[in-house]
Amino acid sequence: MTREEKYQVFRALHERPGCFLIPNPWNAGSAKILTALGFEALATTSAGYAFNAGLPDSPQALARDGVLANAGSIAGATDLPVSADLQNGFDDAPEACVETIRLAADHGLAGGSIEDSSGAAENPIYEFAHAVERVAAAAEAARKYKFLLTARTENFLCGRPDLDDTIHRLQAFAQAGADCVYAPGLPSLEAIREVCSAVNKPVNVLMGLKGATYTVDEIAGAGAKRISVGGSMARAALGAFVRAAREIKDKGTFTYAQEAIPHAEVGRYMEGNER
Repeated sequence: MTREEKYQVFRALHERPGCFLIPNPWNAGSAKILTALGFEALATTSAGYAFNAGLPDSPQALARDGVLANAGSIAGATDLPVSADLQNGFDDAPEACVETIRLAADHGLAGGSIEDSSGAAENPIYEFAHAVERVAAAAEAARKYKFLLTARTENFLCGRPDLDDTIHRLQAFAQAGADCVYAPGLPSLEAIREVCSAVNKPVNVLMGLKGATYTVDEIAGAGAKRISVGGSMARAALGAFVRAAREIKDKGTFTYAQEAIPHAEVGRYMEGNER
């Protein structure tokens, strides 16, 4: 399947009724497993990539070339459409967002997200007008390259839990041409419902954060179009790894192997033969 065909499939998922799941692999192997398990689309995770590369999950640590190389390897491992976490476009300027989207399309991505987090400790969220200008530039590039743009506001992840401002930003991002909008960390199902009812574009909801236990049906009922899980699946895998390592070191036992996935089953996933 060509990249443009994947884009058309991805767009159709956003246009059909109901809600779909878009889990987050962190490398080609985890992408193959999620594909074999029957998901319809995938999204990359900056946190998962960072942990896999031995880096902290911070804008200062993650360079565009590395992020795109990882995303490209994920896109190349599956026939599913893949949306990339493109952070803030890797620079403050709108032109950087344009170039990042061009490069993401070149790496085989069907879509990607641009966020309004600056990465600066003293002013972590871009001023409103600048944030909208960046999304507008990204949206123009997305139309040119047949790329589905998700625009994110990071208010709730950056210590600014202002739902009114979050909705204001998402409405402006939608007006500026984003195909989908996203506010990770919304504090309640009611907040999700408010966001979904306030914008006229599909809404992505993040699950996998500590404390949030809503079901797919509940999130769909609140009006969300898609559900992602960010770095939580990568952290779940690392959690099992750390528990196994601690058992060996602290107890001198190896019972963790009883819950490990069989080698042969992993092989079938890598071959694309397991479902």
